[in-house]
Amino acid sequence: MSLRTLNFGCRLNAYETEAMRVLATQAGHGAETLIVNTCAVTAEAEAQARQAIRRAARENPEARILVTGCAAQIAPAAWAALPGVARIIGNADKLRPESWDLSAPAAPVSDIMRAEAAAPLPVTEFAGRARALVQVQQGCDHRCTFCVIPQGRGPSRSVPIGLVVEQVRGLVAQGYREVVLTGVDIASYGPDLPGQPRLGQMVRRLLALVPDLPRLRLSSLDPAGMDADLWRLLAEEPRFMPHLHLSLQHGADLILKRMKRRHSRAGALALARRARALRPEVALGADLIAGFPTETEAHFSELLDLVGEAGLSFLHVFPFSARPNTPAARMPQLPVPLRRERAARLREAGAAARRALFASRLGRVEQVLLEQGGRGHTEQFAPVRIAAGPAPAAGSLRPMRVLAADDQGLIAEAA
Repeated sequence: MSLRTLNFGCRLNAYETEAMRVLATQAGHGAETLIVNTCAVTAEAEAQARQAIRRAARENPEARILVTGCAAQIAPAAWAALPGVARIIGNADKLRPESWDLSAPAAPVSDIMRAEAAAPLPVTEFAGRARALVQVQQGCDHRCTFCVIPQGRGPSRSVPIGLVVEQVRGLVAQGYREVVLTGVDIASYGPDLPGQPRLGQMVRRLLALVPDLPRLRLSSLDPAGMDADLWRLLAEEPRFMPHLHLSLQHGADLILKRMKRRHSRAGALALARRARALRPEVALGADLIAGFPTETEAHFSELLDLVGEAGLSFLHVFPFSARPNTPAARMPQLPVPLRRERAARLREAGAAARRALFASRLGRVEQVLLEQGGRGHTEQFAPVRIAAGPAPAAGSLRPMRVLAADDQGLIAEAA
């Protein structure tokens, strides 16, 4: 019986969870082991992981619980004190085979700020997934005032292009039709590598060297990182998916300045206009924070208006969560109920924009990557479910005609 994993947080965490599953299985771990990969982006994410650990320890007292991830890296002693936790494994060590050898004494969590290279482990299988994740970058050199992640991930490090190509080739050979490039801040790819390639150059070379890969997608992208090669790919390369998820965070310039972001409201709107001019069918998503310290109703209105003005169809909305030892935690805080109320209003605007995108696809034939249970996603990452009849094999790419749409996505049949 296989070991169990619990993953919280980003796509990079999801990738690393699969890598750790491989390493732990090779080390002989079985069903008695639970790996918990924590997230530190919000207090809620940490609370969910703590609750899951306590529940697992209560329901299976014999379980060996191994905890890793950003929250465990930042506060290892607090997580080690939870019931049932046998070991804390730091972020710099969790992809090293020796970290999963329980016959060896537990090593202390190492200083993540001393990490010098990204150390991806090739993963050729993602349990229950039709698309594969590939890590291309690790860590972050920026210091947004609200963000604790650099404390958990360390400095920015890039995976050499050759290693990225090798892993993608292996995934294509395994039958994966879509790959998502992920990292902490993929827009910062390359300065630490010979020749200092940028993200767009890496993506262009990857697509040229793996011609059998049908679909390539990027995870969350800092708008300041859109380089010339990425713009050309968006305009000219059909295998580069027309879907950009942007780390915008806000729509008011004063709040963006207090967040220490590298873009302005005008810059975000210009990016959206340029993307649509080059690829009219592109879908845009964004990470947005509601209720940042000092945010007035006027600031929030600018954020709310950004959804329509930039044409943001897919939102990840977070009510502001003060993180320990960050500058934003020392700023004047808004009441928590107000943060939640503004986040709810922002989600409502996102839901309306998403419904409008779905309605615009009615009658169209979409190329859909099929997943388990007769579901899938279009090139724009709109969710699809099959109207009736037998579901095509998971992992296949099929043309599907959109018959209807609802709040959950598109309803389609084979074209």
